[in-house]
Amino acid sequence: MNWTGVMPAMTTAFKPDLTVDHATVARHAQWLIENGCTGIVSLGSLGEGATLAFTEKLEIWKTVVAALGGKAPVVGTISSLSTAEAVELAKGAQDAGCSGLMILPPYVYRGNWRETKAHVAAILKATPLPGMLYNNPVAYGTDFLPEQIVELAGEHANLAAVKESSSDVRRVTAIRALSGRRLSILVGVDDAIVESIAAGAVGWVAGLVNALPRESVDLFRLASAGKIEEAFELYRWFLPLLRMDTVPNFIQLIKQVQQEAGVGSARVRPPRLEIVGEELKQTRAVFEHAQSHRPAVAVASAPFKL
Repeated sequence: MNWTGVMPAMTTAFKPDLTVDHATVARHAQWLIENGCTGIVSLGSLGEGATLAFTEKLEIWKTVVAALGGKAPVVGTISSLSTAEAVELAKGAQDAGCSGLMILPPYVYRGNWRETKAHVAAILKATPLPGMLYNNPVAYGTDFLPEQIVELAGEHANLAAVKESSSDVRRVTAIRALSGRRLSILVGVDDAIVESIAAGAVGWVAGLVNALPRESVDLFRLASAGKIEEAFELYRWFLPLLRMDTVPNFIQLIKQVQQEAGVGSARVRPPRLEIVGEELKQTRAVFEHAQSHRPAVAVASAPFKL
C-alpha cells in the first residue's frame, strides 16, 4: 500500500432501479487508474456508503479489486453505527482483497476521545491491513486533533496515513511537526490541494477526479514538483469545479459533472435526490465554461468507454 498520489474517493454507479451497476463501477475504476491515479478509495461519503447494505459493500469491493487486477490498490472505507459492525466490515474488506482501510469515526454518536479512540483501535486490530484515519469534523462532528492522531499512531503500527479534511491547512503542518514522516498525510478537500501539498501533504483523496482524472493528476504533479506558475494556472481554471466538493450536496454535484462529462450517471440513492432547476442550470454552466476555457496546461482525460 502506497499512500501517495491522487486516489479517487470513487462514486458508486447505480442502474435506473438504483441497484449497483457493477459493470460501470468496474470500468470507472479502470479508467481512473489508466488516467494516472494511484489507487481507489471505495465507499466513503462520495461513494454513498451510508446508503449501501453490508453485503453490497463487500460485492463492490470484490468488483473493484477484480477490475484492477493488482494494477493499483483498493482502499475499503470502514463506516458504521457500531464498532462491532465496523470490525466485521474491516474483515470483509480484507477478504474481498482490499489493500488498506480508510477509517471513519462512528456515524451518529459523537463520543469522547476515549470512546472514539477505542472504536478506531478495534478496527485497526481487526486486520493487519494498513489504515488511513479520516478526519472530517465538518461532516461527522468528530475532530481528530493532531495530538490524538499521533497518539493512535504510537500505539498502532498499522495506522499509516491520515486523510485530513478539516479544511485547515495548518492541520497538515501540525501533524507533520508532531509525527515527522511517520504518517502519510493525504488531503480530502479538493479546493485546498495546492496549499496542502506546500504544507507537506503527499496524497489527495479527490472528488472531481471522478469526472476529470487527468486534470486532477496533472494538478497534483505540478504542485508536488514545485512548478507553481503552471500549477496555479491549472488550479485557477479548476477551482469552480473543485469547490463543488465542499458543500453538503457534493455527491449530487460531482455525479452531475460526471454525467455532463459522459463518464457516469447523476443517479443517487435517496434520501439524496438529483439536482434540478436553477442548481442544475448553474452546475452545467460551470462545467461548460470550464470546457470552453481550458488552459493550454490542462490536458484532457482520455474518453470513457464501457
